[in-house]
Amino acid sequence: MPTPLPNSLAFAASYVACLVLLGIVLTARVILIRRGEKVGIGDGGNRELAKRIRVHGNFSETAPFLAAILILLPLLGGKEWLIHAIGLPALTGRIMHAIGLGRTAGSSFGRVFGMVLTLLALGFGAIALLVLAWT
Repeated sequence: MPTPLPNSLAFAASYVACLVLLGIVLTARVILIRRGEKVGIGDGGNRELAKRIRVHGNFSETAPFLAAILILLPLLGGKEWLIHAIGLPALTGRIMHAIGLGRTAGSSFGRVFGMVLTLLALGFGAIALLVLAWT
């Protein structure tokens, strides 16, 4: 029987797993239109496909950094509250941004607030990593 993970690492792994599942959903949304429209690469001039590609791309540009932060924090001694303080806004931000950008290419509450939450999680997480690494 494997040794149970400390709660902080288990919570971090759970947030990362949720990010991965969101990534799968966003990927599947691109694939569905690609198959239906028979577009192998690019967007083929399909505006909906172009939008879904961008939603997936934006997620892919931030999710790996969030995952790295979330896994490194407990390994450096980050407590449960810290994992939640970064993981919850990170996951919420990525979901809100995907929904907001998926609905409109223009500015929307979901898109803007989702990005704000994501950037706060990234910035706070990076600072927390530096503090934990050097104290």
